[in-house]
Amino acid sequence: MHRFDLLITGPTDSVLKLLLLPLLMLLAACGGASEPPRSEASPDTTAPAARDTARAERTINVLVLGNSLAAGYGLSPEEAFPAVLQRKVDSLGWPVRIINAGLSGETSSGGLRRIEWLLRERIDVLILELGANDGLRGIDPEVTRRNLQGIIDKVRARYPDADIILAGMQLPPNLGPDYTAAFRAIYPELARANNAHLIPFLLEGVGGVPELNQADGIHPTAEGQRIVAENVWRVLRPVLERQLSRPTRNAS
Repeated sequence: MHRFDLLITGPTDSVLKLLLLPLLMLLAACGGASEPPRSEASPDTTAPAARDTARAERTINVLVLGNSLAAGYGLSPEEAFPAVLQRKVDSLGWPVRIINAGLSGETSSGGLRRIEWLLRERIDVLILELGANDGLRGIDPEVTRRNLQGIIDKVRARYPDADIILAGMQLPPNLGPDYTAAFRAIYPELARANNAHLIPFLLEGVGGVPELNQADGIHPTAEGQRIVAENVWRVLRPVLERQLSRPTRNAS
């Protein structure tokens, strides 16, 4: 079993608290009713060949580069969605290590500055969970797009076989229809342009649901984080299964 790694956490800033409140009001309309979290320890018998092959090979490293959602603000590190994902892969006996590089208040520019340091360790899968703070601060969507593309380019330059997963986000309508539409389009367009995988909306089933958010109305509770983990897992699992089924993987 592999330990869960938390690289960076930090307190959220007041700007994020003030700006994210209207986002949750929007998400209440677009997120719909939440689904109960599925058990992270439920028995699973699929992909036995992949598991057998993987046991003889090195660990797959999954880097989660994100903001306060990944950092698990207000919760213990073990309750944040990256830790939930770690327990899922451990329950399957897969040699996968989830590396949490979530930082509260992080923007796409900050992620671009940090990625070089993070790439000192081999990355097999990148979950890119950044951009929401850019939008809430009114940053030009083209700047966000360039920063996210820059992160993808740096990862692919260092580890060409790495899988990229983009976590899509949405913005409140008070920023204007043109701005919110341009922001929303960033994630599917980058996914298509880079042959990357897309989580359509990271907070699906959580945003705007009071009982799934903490008292600040902003950050998910432990139960909300488990639902976020399910949203990620639906995309991450098949990516890991393909990686585990590869007969060999370069060690560089």
